[in-house]
Amino acid sequence: MRQVEKFSDILQRAKERKGGAAALAALVGKPLSNKAIAELPDSVFLAEFSKKVFQSGFVWRVVRQKWPAFCELFFDFDIEKMLLLSDEMLEKRAQDPRIIRNLNKVFTIRDNALMIYHVQQQHGSFARFVADWPSADIIGLWNYLKKHGARLGGNTGPYALRTLGKDTFLLTQDVEAYLKAYGVFDGGISSKRSQQQIQQQFNDWQQQSGLSLQEISQIVSYSVGENYAGMQQ
Repeated sequence: MRQVEKFSDILQRAKERKGGAAALAALVGKPLSNKAIAELPDSVFLAEFSKKVFQSGFVWRVVRQKWPAFCELFFDFDIEKMLLLSDEMLEKRAQDPRIIRNLNKVFTIRDNALMIYHVQQQHGSFARFVADWPSADIIGLWNYLKKHGARLGGNTGPYALRTLGKDTFLLTQDVEAYLKAYGVFDGGISSKRSQQQIQQQFNDWQQQSGLSLQEISQIVSYSVGENYAGMQQ
């Protein structure tokens, strides 16, 4: 089994594959600051969680096209208003042809609003709760969303967090392939032990590089797989 590379070697290979340091830098994004995340309205979190739930297993483009209707029917994802919707009200909205008519997914909007509401009671705001969560244990936040939220397990919760600006790595196919090839984890990728091993590896790379988990994750993905500069993505 190959020894895990130093991050400087991964970075160098990614630069070579993507056409140089400037080209790679243009592809790699950075997370928001904790202060910026803490200032987001909690409705933004509910909206993004809901969007990712509906995008899971569906055509993302269609979800984006229909999203204005979602915002209209669900009060721009206002937490308190969502909690006032009865089952019958949700069922009626789930039949509206302007949105994706999936009753089970529609019910997750209220379920996740309830999760956010409970966090608000303890932390003042869900945004502050997310902002304060340490990146060195980002898998802990993934697991919180999976346990207390609705349909936020797998990649759904992490992808939503990334979109919202929270610093997180993502277990994309390229990243997973790299970690598996170098024996970073030794079980199923979704197991608690494997995720702890992966978190530790990203923490080690972060200490080596001083970069965010997001930057590290993206650079690892660009260092492997079929994504050379000039190739169609």
